[in-house]
Amino acid sequence: MNEILAKMNIKLKNTELLKTALTHSSYANEHEHVHNYERLEFLGDAVLELVTSAYFYNHTNLKEGDMTKLRANFVCEHALATYAKDLGIDKEILVGEGQKHNLNDTIIADVFEAIIGAIYLDQGFKVAQKYIETIVVPYIKENSDFNTDYKTKLQEYVQMGKKSLVYEVTKEYGEAHDKTFEVVVKIDNIIYGRGIGKSKREAEQKAAYDAYQKSAS
Repeated sequence: MNEILAKMNIKLKNTELLKTALTHSSYANEHEHVHNYERLEFLGDAVLELVTSAYFYNHTNLKEGDMTKLRANFVCEHALATYAKDLGIDKEILVGEGQKHNLNDTIIADVFEAIIGAIYLDQGFKVAQKYIETIVVPYIKENSDFNTDYKTKLQEYVQMGKKSLVYEVTKEYGEAHDKTFEVVVKIDNIIYGRGIGKSKREAEQKAAYDAYQKSAS
């Protein structure tokens, strides 16, 4: 992670902050005196929203509602997880033994925000702003679409061929307040896509995205 930040000329003085930003609660629960990223994520989320809001205010003439929709596309879970994976952050996350096979986009997106929180605390707002804009602005300029309703797109695609479309929950695990769902989507009874999410809707969207990429390519 230090190498990733070094490429942007960012170096944290407090390396423990960075370790905390990369630590999931499952890992912290298995090790004494280790903190998880949740508080840093809360802070990073606020900084991310401010920086992206300011960017759209300063670089567009859009109305408030349109800026809100545009911002939502670039700060949604799918977007944040994509940024993190492209940087290689997902490979640096510390999770417990029971979580190793469930490093989903929710965790990856949370860590992305926690790192922003760590940078803000250690280096201040300007450096955090530079970090966010360096990563996010190229996606904005490419008009990347992270917030598309792929269930609707897949439904429309399947209807053209008059095929059947079914979503099935294949697995669910975790405490009642912290469930994780695994879903498959079948087209004419053949599995085309799979998705994992913290809700059935999120898992279905990810399965639909997976299926749409395969079926429409």
